[in-house]
Amino acid sequence: MLEKGRVVRSLAGRDSGYLLAVISADDKTAQVCDGKERPLGRPKRKNIRHIEPLARILTEDEMRSDRALKKALACVKNGLK
Repeated sequence: MLEKGRVVRSLAGRDSGYLLAVISADDKTAQVCDGKERPLGRPKRKNIRHIEPLARILTEDEMRSDRALKKALACVKNGLK
């Protein structure tokens, strides 16, 4: 099961390839945000089969605002390259 703050990569859909942060999750779906296209106030529901969990987990401080979330995900993306 995915926990809050887990960084995931979208595998399917219009946002395929994007890095997202999990806000909440249950058995079949996860609520994800990226701070730009999907702000914290309007998370996207994704099927958990359509996302790939990464090793990184964001802290509460990195998820305090859309700006902080965008910055944290950009750092994770730059670290993956």
